Order: sequence, then structure tokens, then C-alpha cells
Amino acid sequence: MNRFVVMTVGMTHSGKSTFAGMLEEKVKNSIVIDQDNHAAFLNTHYSRLVPGDGPNTIKHSMTKMIVDHAIVETDLHLIICNSNRNAKARNALLEDFKRKGFSTILVYFNVPDSILETRVRETKRDPSVLRTVSSFDEVLRRQQEESLFLSSPSVEEADHFFTIEEEGEISGVLAKVAELLSS
Repeated sequence: MNRFVVMTVGMTHSGKSTFAGMLEEKVKNSIVIDQDNHAAFLNTHYSRLVPGDGPNTIKHSMTKMIVDHAIVETDLHLIICNSNRNAKARNALLEDFKRKGFSTILVYFNVPDSILETRVRETKRDPSVLRTVSSFDEVLRRQQEESLFLSSPSVEEADHFFTIEEEGEISGVLAKVAELLSS
């Protein structure tokens, strides 16, 4: 069986987690690995271990352990649901998956700022996953500033590449990705 890793890329509230959950529901032999879940768990149960500043090494170690376990102990397709906005880190991760025999799918959520700002303003998401800022509005503003210096994902990065720019495109991309994972 050909295994896939699906990587989502995009700013906060762009639809990455929603898409990942829908894909996991549609493709039963898949699992979502979402660092927001790891952050919430650590902040709830091990807050004294979470660093106050700098890299969140415990969260990254936890994610790596879960990914490694999923690779070795299961035959599931992996849905990596994080922002994955740094091209160097994203490409290193994709190349590592390729070395391990995975085919790669990148789904880029290139949603307009106006939509993201509305979603952040109306969000019901628990901010307990946040560590260095107090609101998703701050996260979005920081990501918008960083976007001036980050390169957008490109078709060359993965075996399959999809872009979602508006809500109406989600179902079509979801169907195409599900078909790839089911082939």
C-alpha cells in the first residue's frame, strides 16, 4: 500500500483543522496529527514543563514521538495539521517523509486576510493552545507580518499540490485528496 502524508499550510483560522478533520472522517485509514491538541494537553496537564519563551521543545518532541509511532506502528496515512509556514522546515519535513517511503500532498490555505480577520473576531476556539500571545488576533497579526518575508508553498514541494482560496473549493479538494488516499 502506498502511504501518504498530507500537510496543511496556512495562517490561523484558514480552515486547516476543519479540512483535516473532514479528511480523516472521509478516509478511515488516516489520522490527524495536530500540534494544537498537543499544546492544549501540555498546557492543561504539564504547564510547568512548557517553556515561557523560545521554542516549545516539549510540544515538538511530543509531536515527533506521535509521528514516529504512527509511521512505525501503523499503516495509516498521516494528516499533519499545523501552520507549516516556514519553507525550510516544511521542506525538510516533506523530504524526511519521502525518504521513509511516503507520497506527499500539500494543501495550501491561501485565504484572504479579510476572511481570516472575521473568523478570528468570531472564533469560539479555546486560546489555551497559545503560549506567547494572548489571542488569536495577535497570532494572525504576527503571521500577516511574517508573510512579508516568507515564501508561499509551491507545486514543486510535494508530489501533489492543492490550493484553497475560498470556502467553495474545500469540497472539491477534499474529494481529490480522499481519492488519492483511497487509491
